[in-house]
Formats: sequence, C-alpha cells, structure tokens
Amino acid sequence: MTTIKPASDIAARAVVAARTEALFRASGALRDGHFQLKSGRHADVYLEKFAVLSDPAATSELCGYVAARVRGDGAGPPLVDLVAGPTTGGLILAFETARQLGVRSIFAEEVRDDDGHTRREFRRGFRIEPGERVLLVDDVLTTGGSLLAMLPAVEAMGGEIVECAVLVDRSGGRSTLTSPGTDRTYPLRALWQLDLPTYEPGPATCPRCADGTPLHTPGSSGTGPPVEGPPVPHG
Repeated sequence: MTTIKPASDIAARAVVAARTEALFRASGALRDGHFQLKSGRHADVYLEKFAVLSDPAATSELCGYVAARVRGDGAGPPLVDLVAGPTTGGLILAFETARQLGVRSIFAEEVRDDDGHTRREFRRGFRIEPGERVLLVDDVLTTGGSLLAMLPAVEAMGGEIVECAVLVDRSGGRSTLTSPGTDRTYPLRALWQLDLPTYEPGPATCPRCADGTPLHTPGSSGTGPPVEGPPVPHG
C-alpha cells in the first residue's frame, strides 16, 4: 500500500504536465528566435505566457490545477487564507486561483528604493494578517527572482507561506525557495517542467549571437519589434 499513493501522484502530475504543455503549445506561446530574458541571459526559444493568460478558459483550467493542491478534503475550508502573486502575470493567476478557492487575492508590485535597489511591496492597502496562510503563485520560473522578492514582503506582514506554485519551471527543477530575508525554506511546485537552455550574451557563448539573428527583448519592457513566426513544433 505504501507505493500506491506515490505512484498515483506521479501519474497525476504527468497528466497535468502534459495538459499544461498542450495549452501552451495550442496558444502559440512557444516561440523561436533570439531573445534577451529579464535575467539578461539569451535564449533561442521564448515562452510568451500571456499568449495563454489571454485565454480565460485556459487560465481557469491551469489555476484549477494550482488550486487543487490546497483545496483540502472538500468538506472543509481550503488550506490557505489568501493567494498572492507578483505583477504582472502572477496578478492574473492569483485572482483566478483565489476565486476558485473562495479566498482573497492580492499582488505585490516592484518598487525601487533611492539607492536603486528593487524589491516587492504590497501596496494599495493590501494586508496580510499575522498567521494568515498564503499561497504564492507565478507564471514562469527561470531564476525565481520575482517569487524570491515576494517572500520577505509576505514575511514582513506575518504571513505563513504554505507553498509557492508556478505554471512552468525553466530553472532546471528547483523544489524549494529560500527567503533572502530569513533563510526560511518554502516548498515550490510547477505544473510543467521545461528544459530550455539559456546563454550568456555574446558570439562565444550564444549561438544566435554567433549567427547574427536579430535580438528581441520580449515582455512589457521590451524594446525590440514584435516576435513573429509559428510556435515551436512539438518534438
């Protein structure tokens, strides 16, 4: 009996991962080209999460998978009191996941201090009461920077982080996040783990720099032209 539940959990995770991949591919979210990521590294494949998040049905389905882990046994309340995410994609996911759970949702914005240091902060009157159980959500994990920056903001208000959840993990398979403020470690899970290589900029390290492919900076801070072309074919 001790092996049945782990085996069923593994099978269930595989089904969710396959479905998540299918939704991303169907939306055209996997794009081929030459991209500068927020971390500064380059990639020859980019995951445009908003191609999925612009589809309410797909977003609702993905958030349902996130919510399932903290829903409880169904007879009582969920295992969390609120859902929080970083702007911008995490805001959408926090709202829909919280709606399905019947709890509050809030979001943290990036702010820059006078010394140039950036951090995440809950503004607009958002509150976390001491002891409230928090589910953190985000879209794509590459370096984990957005979620890592949220941990001190939640801890400062006395929130208890139950879990960190992302739709896609590009980090290579991280299972925990450690707060830079307290060194506390929190569990991390992803619906889908995607292994896409990234490169240091420059022709010696990045193949697309070497072959002269034009560089795009996608996302809300992008300065390059819109990314064109079909989704990456299913391998």
